[in-house]
Amino acid sequence: MSERRSSESGFPIKGVYTAADLPEDLDSRLGGPGEFPYTRGVYPTMYTSRPWTMRQYAGFGTATESNARYHQLLRAGTMGLSVAFDLPTQMGYDSDDPIAHGEVGKVGVAIDSIDDMRLLFDGIPLDKVSTSMTINAPGSVLLLLYQLVAEENGVPGSALNGTIQNDILKEYIARGTYIFPPKPSLRLVADTFGYCRKEVPKWNTISISGYHMAEAGATPAQEIAFTLANGVEYVRAALAAGLAVDDFAPRLSFFFVARTTLLEEVAKFRAARRIWARLMRDDFGAKNPKSMMLRFHTQTAGVQLTAQQPEVNLVRVAVQGLGAVLGGTQSLHTNSFDEAIALPTEKAARLALRTQQVLAYETDLTATVDPFAGSYVVEAMTAEIEAAATELMDRVFDHGSAVDAIEAGFQKREIEQSAYRIAQEIDSGERVVVGLNRFAVDEEEPYEPLRVDPAIEAAQAERLARLRAERDAGAVERALAELRTAAEGTGNVLYPMKEALRARATVGEVCGTLRQVWGLYRPSDRF
Repeated sequence: MSERRSSESGFPIKGVYTAADLPEDLDSRLGGPGEFPYTRGVYPTMYTSRPWTMRQYAGFGTATESNARYHQLLRAGTMGLSVAFDLPTQMGYDSDDPIAHGEVGKVGVAIDSIDDMRLLFDGIPLDKVSTSMTINAPGSVLLLLYQLVAEENGVPGSALNGTIQNDILKEYIARGTYIFPPKPSLRLVADTFGYCRKEVPKWNTISISGYHMAEAGATPAQEIAFTLANGVEYVRAALAAGLAVDDFAPRLSFFFVARTTLLEEVAKFRAARRIWARLMRDDFGAKNPKSMMLRFHTQTAGVQLTAQQPEVNLVRVAVQGLGAVLGGTQSLHTNSFDEAIALPTEKAARLALRTQQVLAYETDLTATVDPFAGSYVVEAMTAEIEAAATELMDRVFDHGSAVDAIEAGFQKREIEQSAYRIAQEIDSGERVVVGLNRFAVDEEEPYEPLRVDPAIEAAQAERLARLRAERDAGAVERALAELRTAAEGTGNVLYPMKEALRARATVGEVCGTLRQVWGLYRPSDRF
């Protein structure tokens, strides 16, 4: 029997729910599917007309190795690609930079220049796949490289579909792969909004992320409160840059986690849609319904996977994926069962995709829209999370803005307290983790993880040396000077950035140019 008596967000879970637990204004809180406030989903038909986009997050070693994995996933039936980049790329450093030593190709693919991006997507029809790139501080750089490769293959920007994470604020809260101070970082985000509206109009210009905060220990209420507060900050930055709300808001998207606490996760997703719809309509005056729709990608909870008895993670991921679908996600990545040990093997990645395919094609989940609507427990939980998240957002804005709260350490402190509580509950056995603190086995079966060849770093350095020898150094220098001038002024930096990348400037050189103008952010800095 489960010992759980309170939710992840801290409110008590009752043994029995009745009609008395439903909000009195339930009808207005619900609306219909595809209708304000979008509690029941952002589209009228949801999965009855087509399933969610099935993505698998992949990328390791070299661009060539990752390209082979993408082709395997596409053959297995995945509908969208999701690119993981290594730490040097995420931090805007080239593979031959001393600071990159030991990290090249380890947690994702190394991308140093347009040459690597060509290899990464070789043979993949970029006008037919949807690509999500998990990249933040240099997100605009990787997007432009993707666009350049597409153009070389005859695919215009207007035909590209996908997302860049581009969510820098959560990096200051929970993850740490920032480069520049917040103000120029927000400018870069707003420039990306403006650029994509004209040049890549179907691209989702930001994926405002609660996932990493949840991985750091945030509760469901904290996850949506701090994520939506960051969303408000991005909207304000875009408005300050002169963009109209209905010109950019329809391309905003979000990224959440799905935990094993299925009922609360379903309630969380429904509450998040409702809060965002009201914010966009009432606070920002959005008129376009698409500006009020909270569209989101979900990834199952990597933090809940265990290295002990890793096959049990297949069950966890299936439950987490089920919660995401019942919560109305637009796309889903299911983690591989071996990700708590190493990068996923090909077999593990295929099993993760098969989990989604079973949910989509063997269950009746796609037969009806929002099957939990009116559920005593889910509607009560949705109202509880909505109230808790709204109160937390008010506490963020009491600091002035999400950025001011970040400076004060508010979000980070709140998340750390939740993480500490969870760790204590696991250590004491109050929180059961199957195979870890209960139902353990004396001996684990042997497992052979995927290993990244350490020779990759030297090979990338050789590729960079060859690139620098072959390219027109004068053209690169002139293009980087144009980028520097734009960064010092107020113009959109993505246009000169694209020309520098076209001239085969490297990711590190582009980011280094911006560092010279905007500086580096350190947590002790004031902004």
